[in-house]
Amino acid sequence: MLTQMNPAGDEDGGETVRKINTEAILNVARAILFQASLPIQFWGEAVLTAAYLINRTPTSLHNGLSPYEILHNSKPNYEQLRVFGSACYVHRASRDKDKFGERSRLCVFIGYPFAQKGWKVFDMEKKEFLVSRDVVFREDVFPYAATNTDHVSASPAPLIVDEDWMVSTTTLDRGSSAVLSANKNTDPKPNSVTKPDDFAEPDSVIKPVVVTESNSALQTDFVFEPDSDSDVAPASIASDLQNSRADSSDSSTPDKNLASGDTLAQIDDSPDIVSTPNRNNQPLFVVDSPFVEATPPRQRKRQIRQPVRLQDYVLYNATVSPINPHALPDSSSQSSSMVQGTSSLYPLSDYVSDDCFSAGHKAFLAAITANDEPKHFKEAVRIKVWNDAMFKEVDALEINKTWDIVDLPPGKVAIGSQWVYKTKYNADGSIERYKARLVVQGNKQVEGEDYNETFAPVVKMTTVRTLLRLVAANQWEVYQMDVNNAFLHGDLDEEVYMKLPPGFRHSHPDKVCRLRKSLYGLKQAPRCWFKKLSDALLRFGFVQGHEDYSFFSYTRNGIELRVLVYVDDLLICGNDGYMLQKFKEYLGRCFSMKDLGKLKYFLGIEVSRGSEGIFLSQRKYALDIITDSGNLGCRPTLTPLEQNHHLATDDGPLLADAKPYRRLVGRLLYLLHTRPELSYSVHVLSQFMQTPREAHLAAAMRIVRFLKGSPGQGILLKADTELQLDVYCDSDFQTCPKTRRSLSAYVVLLGGSPISWKTKKQDTVSHSSAEAEYRAMSVALREIKWLRKLLKELGIEQYAPARLYCDNKAAIHIAANPVFHERTKHIESDCHSVRDAVRDGIITTHHVRTNEQLADIFTKALGRSQFLYLISKLGIQDLHTPT
Repeated sequence: MLTQMNPAGDEDGGETVRKINTEAILNVARAILFQASLPIQFWGEAVLTAAYLINRTPTSLHNGLSPYEILHNSKPNYEQLRVFGSACYVHRASRDKDKFGERSRLCVFIGYPFAQKGWKVFDMEKKEFLVSRDVVFREDVFPYAATNTDHVSASPAPLIVDEDWMVSTTTLDRGSSAVLSANKNTDPKPNSVTKPDDFAEPDSVIKPVVVTESNSALQTDFVFEPDSDSDVAPASIASDLQNSRADSSDSSTPDKNLASGDTLAQIDDSPDIVSTPNRNNQPLFVVDSPFVEATPPRQRKRQIRQPVRLQDYVLYNATVSPINPHALPDSSSQSSSMVQGTSSLYPLSDYVSDDCFSAGHKAFLAAITANDEPKHFKEAVRIKVWNDAMFKEVDALEINKTWDIVDLPPGKVAIGSQWVYKTKYNADGSIERYKARLVVQGNKQVEGEDYNETFAPVVKMTTVRTLLRLVAANQWEVYQMDVNNAFLHGDLDEEVYMKLPPGFRHSHPDKVCRLRKSLYGLKQAPRCWFKKLSDALLRFGFVQGHEDYSFFSYTRNGIELRVLVYVDDLLICGNDGYMLQKFKEYLGRCFSMKDLGKLKYFLGIEVSRGSEGIFLSQRKYALDIITDSGNLGCRPTLTPLEQNHHLATDDGPLLADAKPYRRLVGRLLYLLHTRPELSYSVHVLSQFMQTPREAHLAAAMRIVRFLKGSPGQGILLKADTELQLDVYCDSDFQTCPKTRRSLSAYVVLLGGSPISWKTKKQDTVSHSSAEAEYRAMSVALREIKWLRKLLKELGIEQYAPARLYCDNKAAIHIAANPVFHERTKHIESDCHSVRDAVRDGIITTHHVRTNEQLADIFTKALGRSQFLYLISKLGIQDLHTPT
């Protein structure tokens, strides 16, 4: 509330004066005055701005609500907030009939007008206040600052905004839609003008201060404790890893001299993440009179001018040319992340780094990235370590009496087999062993003859993320164990014949293997093994989960142990170190086990831990996708999918071979485990697996180019102990132009960390946007009910109802009021379970503005600024950003 008083009558406004001089307002006013280096004559505007900001700041005294929200019963609009005292350019209303005349005037932003739309600015040349809506801001430049001797021009440099080219966020796109491109001031016609006489003159030349803090959409609050234990140089570790990899070609065992025992102990005890990357060690704008340039023009560094249609695709052959800046090396000791070239337009080093990680974790990242596993038998047979690994595997199979060498009976068909190669790592990054696994081609089995029951559960990735969120909150340690030849522990009842393993021959060429034990690849093998393992866990005292059959819990006398099973990989955590060790020893007596130490790498997911929580990413997997698709040298995009695309109705040429497209989309689907921002884009591409077209492949390659800009991006599972369920659901009404069906999506946050998300087309056609949103609420409710039961099995009881956020008030009213009328009577009864959940206290519904709807990123292709804003709100971060 603004109150004006007589300047000579202090007694009239004593209460107002006391309010203005409260400590909170003055603290904010002083801070913004000092930041902008404004003279004291602007104290009044600073106080008004401070009060404006305080009234719109949520506070714990009001349960997270702001004073504005309490007064008006609606959320304030934060999009109009700008940096106080920053430079801005106000659109000129009058041009004096000069087509080459100025279109803007340089001003200083000094607050928000009362009862008017726009921003309040101060014209430094004419010494007058203006209120205008047509303003472009330079929030990193403060004209009144006297600490920088550089000059600022009255005109910004011309900008070409290319969403595919700009790689850093600037504040120019936050201003009005007007493009300003002049450098002299003339009289505008603002809505209101005031001419003060006593405002201080700035220096004769405006002296800006270039601020190196980045846009909030690209920054995180991820601050980790420094690593004081480890003194291992990253460069030496990487060198040791490469040397050990090269030496391994002469030995069948991995190099054990990677580092000394003391060093590895120090590495293991230190946090994985020791700092947060800062994108902007360099300023966003380089000030050089008379022009101010944002990012460099795209032609500045070009050596070869390409056709416009090819500028987005700077592809390099990864195998032939020695002068190729992105050619892959012959040695497997280097990775795609290490392949750099000085002449590349877009070197990979600009987008991925490990500077914020501890020395120990750098060694681990270097190890998993450097190793190049053979994909075929013909590649592996030329390398000694893999030859030895295959011999070891066959020896183990024969010792365990996995097969008998027999003649193939009449009427029977022997199925083939193939080798799959995998490198196993210790927690410190050293190579534990080279694993060659013989896999049966189970796709050739015949149901009823070679197998019957096949189902075997594997842990859901949502369960993995949920458990790790609890581990971070409870400060538990989590370990990983691997079972040697796991499937050999399962007995095979069916009569199955297999050809001799590739690379091995028998004196009688017609002989085949009659399998006595299950092998990898057999359809019934996972079922046999899981039964053996679950029986062993139950004997120890574990209880199998009902919400996820691959989850086992042990609770006794205050001791809590948790186990997740994914085939032969086990995640083990708990609150008692002694009991954890006893359990590991028990598993070692039951099976041939490998203790891989603390969790670092699980199913292609890199796990790093700091004081603020656990960070999950698939950096290596993303780099492999980029490399295999030939996009190591491409120019990155800033969004995964183009806005207003028409992929569903595209009738362009069909792909001659659909297999590469299907393989790429399948790999992108697996990437969704840690990249929720790709959910909508991959959902769209998954609809065209049967008959993909060239436009669909181009869209898939655009996603790969997006990955090039942030291969190490992932999710942060915070260490906060508050574990409230917050769910955002959204729909896109009749998004499919062919079926007119809508899209449902939701994202579940546990204590502010994303643990579950989904994008799916609705089963039926909705008659209104309210109905589509109501159906999306029903889909989200199913996930909420399951997660509440899962959390209970994990030992976390959810007493408070889950908060369900929706941006459609009509859908919220339908959920809260069980009234049937013409617009809702046709909706299926299962959707009305939302009403029952509200009544039973399972959920509470809340309205959220569309631009704050976190699920919006799962239902449509967004623009660059909104896309970056939402991924920052979701807790999606890139700790591998170069500093």
